[in-house]
Amino acid sequence: MKKSVLAFGALALGVAFSAPAMAADVSACLITKTDTNPFFVKMKEGATAKAKELGVSLKSYAGKVDGDSESQVAAIESCIADGAKGILLTASDTKGIVSSVKKARDAGVLVIALDTPLEPADAADATFATDNLLAGKLIGQWAKETLGDKAKDAKVGFLDLTPSQPTVDVLRDQGFMMGFGIDPKNPDKIGDEDDKRIVGHDVTNGNEEGGRKAMENLLQKDPSINVIHTINEPAAVGAYQALKAVGMEKNVLIVSVDGGCPGVKSVKEGVIGATSQQYPLLMASLGIEAIKKFADSGEKPKPTEGKSFFDTGVSLVTDKPVAGVKSIDTKEGTDKCWG
Repeated sequence: MKKSVLAFGALALGVAFSAPAMAADVSACLITKTDTNPFFVKMKEGATAKAKELGVSLKSYAGKVDGDSESQVAAIESCIADGAKGILLTASDTKGIVSSVKKARDAGVLVIALDTPLEPADAADATFATDNLLAGKLIGQWAKETLGDKAKDAKVGFLDLTPSQPTVDVLRDQGFMMGFGIDPKNPDKIGDEDDKRIVGHDVTNGNEEGGRKAMENLLQKDPSINVIHTINEPAAVGAYQALKAVGMEKNVLIVSVDGGCPGVKSVKEGVIGATSQQYPLLMASLGIEAIKKFADSGEKPKPTEGKSFFDTGVSLVTDKPVAGVKSIDTKEGTDKCWG
């Protein structure tokens, strides 16, 4: 997997267009949450490369910020009007966008959710994603084993994504709790837990600034906090910055999900203890292949056997392995990283 990240220009409303490699009858759309997060940059790189290879005309759209569902709804409308055969979507509002997705499917457009399942998941024709529940479990198990007996008295904080609680946010949170030994209560909801070890939840919008502010808020609630679960690595870096500002960076164990090259570097440097690595380029390239196959034959993609979605894989990355939790080190993580 190439390490280089393509630079993409963004137009006024957060929309970027990829020029097709050739005139083609098959057109597709990629709609991501933002066009700045390295995860979505790599996703776009994968979709663009595969579209060029298969002769698919691709248009790419993105929200202005994580949580900008209005721009995603407008993008779906544009894709329908343009006669796209398929849409690859990472939804900011996994419930609110369902009616727009239905409109696209009713128009004969194949809709594939990437990374973030819709609510309900079958609102899309298929989902290509990391097993986000497993990603959360892996870092939860690692944190529990790393703390040992101290885990029973831990003070845990959660740096989540947005107030709308998209599925990816819920799955990672609940997975971490299961792995750490916390009862998540309602598996479809964040914040209803009653475990006394939980200091609280705050939202980050998936970026460094949000992570810093959310960490500051949780420190005000309980300055003895010593475990932080973050929705992604940019939020984790922001949390570390807030901790360092008050001299607490060595007192708090931070875990995350993403596996981008900057995140793996943060694991190597000790900023993040462990992260669950996912593979966005693969998600997007497989999505384009599925759209091309659908356009040619009418066949829709099938989920991984035994699962409700197509699983694109996850690996725990840490230089401090623990017994009973399979992991790879930062050297191997760097070989597989993105961004």
